[in-house]
Amino acid sequence: MPVAEKSAEKKKSMAKVAIINSENSVPNRALSVFTRSRDFLRDVRAEMRKVVTPSWKEVQSTTVVVIIAVFAFAAFFYAVDAVLTPLQTHLYHWLGALQ
Repeated sequence: MPVAEKSAEKKKSMAKVAIINSENSVPNRALSVFTRSRDFLRDVRAEMRKVVTPSWKEVQSTTVVVIIAVFAFAAFFYAVDAVLTPLQTHLYHWLGALQ
């Protein structure tokens, strides 16, 4: 099935929010819940088919990147704290808050 047909079909299924009862134009909520649940589960299944498990090499490389990033941010915040704490203390002394 071409991509254009798939997207048109998906739009049709997404457009079915509530089923209208022809007698009094009131949404049939029970049937609507089942229809929406079925459509949701169908969409979940379609998305789960697209999921790819990363290889061991990819897991190792992304883990190394995360660990390096954590240490880099820790060092940055330590440096910022080391610079700003004496400035804050000096400001408090100058304003008379600390004696």
